[in-house]
Amino acid sequence: MQLLLGFIFASIIAYIAFRAHSLNPSGAIAATLVGTIVFGLGGLQWAILLMVFFVTSSALSRAFKTRKQSLNEKFSKGHERDAGQVFGNGGLATAFVLVHALYPESIAGWVGFAAALAAVNADTWATELGVLNPTPPRLITDLKKRVEKGTSGGVSLFGTLASLTGAAVIALPASLLTDNWSLLPLITLAGLAGSLFDSFLGATVQAMYYCPADQKETEKHPLHTCGAQTVRIRGWKWLDNDWVNFACSAAAAAMALLSVLFH
Repeated sequence: MQLLLGFIFASIIAYIAFRAHSLNPSGAIAATLVGTIVFGLGGLQWAILLMVFFVTSSALSRAFKTRKQSLNEKFSKGHERDAGQVFGNGGLATAFVLVHALYPESIAGWVGFAAALAAVNADTWATELGVLNPTPPRLITDLKKRVEKGTSGGVSLFGTLASLTGAAVIALPASLLTDNWSLLPLITLAGLAGSLFDSFLGATVQAMYYCPADQKETEKHPLHTCGAQTVRIRGWKWLDNDWVNFACSAAAAAMALLSVLFH
């Protein structure tokens, strides 16, 4: 019965998000699957945390839209999430709901779930708000080097503070819902660390492309915004932004779980 209710609630929310252009058709299907598992196997507090992530990240993706239009050519996808983005951001968190279902007495499922969501939320906040910084960011692997706004691997103090805030937005209800306030600094710092790891991968091994027509580095492939064919210039071909987001959540979850294990 709980799984059925989870499916109904998840379907309704996914449909609303689809109508609001926060999800495309494949994203709506993926979100329904993720929501069904989280609502159905986790329960209300797990669903609340997922909704905090989805609502805040979706709202930020749509905020300041006109100010960020000039940077759309940098990013591989727009604000309408597809299935790859849904699973990249929420796939690992969903797996921790299954861990909780198998081991309900363990805190590991909740910690991993919250840390994974904190990391992808931190990354979203850093991306969406960091590009509004008036000065260009610096490359995380070479802080002396300035890069264009929106460049993968670019970091700034403004973006890092936004990332920290995004992680805390998940850590706060994660602590409140379980009345375990030791999770607040743990989940916040793990989320921030995951976001920084995301930037490191973006600067080193994420697949990046070049548009010869616009002479711009971009995540878009095979076609740039202008319609020209893009050429891979560095990184692992399979490591696109969705896999980087998954790695971001995995790094945060691992850090949080190791901290709990060795506490």
